[in-house]
Amino acid sequence: MEIKEEKEKEHKTTKETEGEEIQAEHKHDEHKKKKKKDEQLEELTKQLQEKEETIKSLQERLLYLQADFENFKKLKNKEKQDLLKFSNEVLIKELLPVIDNLERALDHSSKTGDYKSIHDGVTLVLNEFLRVLERAGLSRVEAIGKKFDPNLHEAFYQEEREDVEPDTVVSELQKGYMLNGRLIRPAMVTVSKKPEINAG
Repeated sequence: MEIKEEKEKEHKTTKETEGEEIQAEHKHDEHKKKKKKDEQLEELTKQLQEKEETIKSLQERLLYLQADFENFKKLKNKEKQDLLKFSNEVLIKELLPVIDNLERALDHSSKTGDYKSIHDGVTLVLNEFLRVLERAGLSRVEAIGKKFDPNLHEAFYQEEREDVEPDTVVSELQKGYMLNGRLIRPAMVTVSKKPEINAG
């Protein structure tokens, strides 16, 4: 009886020991898994921090670039305004002597009755003025004797003429001008037409 109890006790103890071992092994596995999870979590947290730092750095860079771009835009705007403001400076400087000569001609005309010299003086100033404008790219539209061209001429009046072909410019009321090949004002002209034949 005692042997049986002892054997049962022994068996119980072995079972308990086995159970404890299994439990210990189970706890060890759980501890291993928990440690692995902690390591993974730590690695992910580290990666997340690195990404956040990268994002922060990129945001700072973007703000810097935006500020740089705004400054560049302001600078270009100022340059554009200055260019518009002073683009005619060279032309105006060249026209100043023309103004001086016109003033001299007016001053001279008030002191003399010699109309021929006044006419000649004004003609000289006009030619000087036209030379300055030609250097700036201005040219006159050819009109008189040319075939009427609606791209260059504006018909103001039609005149019956037998001596020229119909649709020919016969006179010019206002000269037309082009700037560097682009029409800025058409010539205002009189155009010929066939005379109407009156019966009887």
